[in-house]
Amino acid sequence: MGFKCGIVGLPNVGKSTLFNALTASKNAEAANFPFCTIDPNIGIVDVIDERLDRLSSLSNSKKKIYTNITFVDIAGLVKGASKGEGLGNKFLSHIREVDAIIHLVRCFDSEKITHVNHNINPADDLETIKTEIILSDLDIIQKKLEKGKKKSLNEKEIKILETKLIQLSDGKEAKINNLEEEKFLSSIGLLSIKPKIIVCNVDEDSLSKGNQYTNQVCNRYPNEKVINVCADIEDQLSGLDKTEKETFMQEIGLDKTGLNKLIKEGYDLLDLETFFTSGPEESRAWTVKKNTPAPKAAGVIHTDFEKNFIRAEAIDCDDFIKFGSAEKCKENGKMRIEGKDYTVKDGDVLYFRVNP
Repeated sequence: MGFKCGIVGLPNVGKSTLFNALTASKNAEAANFPFCTIDPNIGIVDVIDERLDRLSSLSNSKKKIYTNITFVDIAGLVKGASKGEGLGNKFLSHIREVDAIIHLVRCFDSEKITHVNHNINPADDLETIKTEIILSDLDIIQKKLEKGKKKSLNEKEIKILETKLIQLSDGKEAKINNLEEEKFLSSIGLLSIKPKIIVCNVDEDSLSKGNQYTNQVCNRYPNEKVINVCADIEDQLSGLDKTEKETFMQEIGLDKTGLNKLIKEGYDLLDLETFFTSGPEESRAWTVKKNTPAPKAAGVIHTDFEKNFIRAEAIDCDDFIKFGSAEKCKENGKMRIEGKDYTVKDGDVLYFRVNP
């Protein structure tokens, strides 16, 4: 299990270039005209984890399997998308399928690349996207509350929808108050509740300190996650091997790639963490929500493991690497026996015992 991020934004802000760089592919067409991406491009990227590399080496594993992120390059959105303008309906259907949204905005000047609104104003671009998403959500809720369809809802669900309708009518995104609300609103396809990261596509000179456009975004959206990425540099990095990449990054003073920034922010945004399994056949990373109980984590590997869970043998990854094996950890008192109430922690190396 990983997570799925949709890259959205107005036409010609660099979505396809960034997608190609992140996924080290040339699947997405990048061109200087609106709507060159019609159907979504999908790329799956391994989340490289040095801890897994060490575990695999120590266990002499035949296979090493990283967890992954799926990136979806979604068609450019324009004003009126919620009413079907441009590729609006397709845009909105594709975005419903992702776990988190990457709002990509253009934060650089260029006479060579046209901007759909002629002027570079990333804060206004974000407002355009936000407005279309809110209008789409309003339409969904209003249809759900129509007389005939109301019969399929219980009183609590009707109350939730009426509350969200007021929020959205005021131009605000729907707010989630609890897990029950989240499950219900996700099931009907609301978009404004999805976690989001704002990514400012900047030129190389603005990568470390930002510029007037990134400042504008941060000032308008002080409570959102905002990161700076240069899609052109990411594109150059994607064609280099590990050594060349490290050299190039040192030369331009880049300490972390855009992909690594997105992975970190994505995990934080979605409250995700990683646990490992490691043995001679396979070492593997698994992604779960924070505060996941051990039986539910076992169920990520196989549904029967959750039903037939007995206990988990847990070792901290650092201890495994320090002592070199599960056996050595056990000898040194570093293996813990955990029951059904144990909460999995990031970096746990777990061995599940289940009923046959």
